[in-house]
Amino acid sequence: MEKTAFVFPGQGSQYIGMGKAFLETLPRAREIFEIGEAVTGIPLKTLCLEGPMDELTKTANLQPALTVIDTVCAAAAMDSGLMPGAVAGHSLGEYPALWAAGVIGLEDLFRLVQARGRLMEEAGARRPGAMAAIIGLKKAELDGLIQPLALQGVIAAANHNSPEQIVVTGEKALVDALAGLVKERGARAVPLKVGGAYHSQLMKNAADKFARLLEEVRFSPPKTPFYSNVTAGPENDPEVIKGLMARQMCEPVRWYEIVTNMVRDGVKEFIEPGPKNVLSNLVKKCLPQGEVRVFQIDDPEGLKACISQR
Repeated sequence: MEKTAFVFPGQGSQYIGMGKAFLETLPRAREIFEIGEAVTGIPLKTLCLEGPMDELTKTANLQPALTVIDTVCAAAAMDSGLMPGAVAGHSLGEYPALWAAGVIGLEDLFRLVQARGRLMEEAGARRPGAMAAIIGLKKAELDGLIQPLALQGVIAAANHNSPEQIVVTGEKALVDALAGLVKERGARAVPLKVGGAYHSQLMKNAADKFARLLEEVRFSPPKTPFYSNVTAGPENDPEVIKGLMARQMCEPVRWYEIVTNMVRDGVKEFIEPGPKNVLSNLVKKCLPQGEVRVFQIDDPEGLKACISQR
């Protein structure tokens, strides 16, 4: 049986004005924003619509802001009859994916992403690091370059995004050294504008604190298969999922494997509810051309196009 997967983007997809069209046309969008603002105390509507960008991109603000947009876009899709047969999210995007799968409610969704953003911002300030996208090297070759550097300190693969795009994370000096080695092999290393070395052991203190907060939140069994960043496969046990969400802050996002595993399990269509089309492009890079249909929804026009072209 063919399935549709909802895949939720994380940090890096933001732009000023995101959510504006849905806020103007969809009462449920306004309700979701109101819940998000009430729970977090952050002016999410103003940040999303007006910025300024330097305030929006602060990790503690950005994580709730992106989450509210992902959730609004998914709610608009589901209210129009587009229902996921599987869900996944990229890093932060795992949280709206949990909501879409019925694992957590809206209030807990916003409590968790607010705490996660705050803890990660604090960790980035306490133990600064860097991230870079490596383009043009296979994972095995890149792992061979990382291994000796990892003996000197914290450096690791953070996101396996596609066959030839892997993000590395860790101490800045080691990430810079790796970039030099990568360029010697004719590949590219693109520094990322981030507030810390996410998905590395530099986030360990934040992850430990977050694990304690997770214990206070009730997770329900997913109503829709939920694919984990940590395991790259579907997870059904609420307590196992809770443990994976704590580990996720320090472990790599296995996005390429998630996409290929979803297709193995019958997914023939990917819908990205959220700003921009970062994950839509990654899905296309992960799979042979024409193997699946890919849509992106971040405004009513995108929703209409998705419905009409399916």
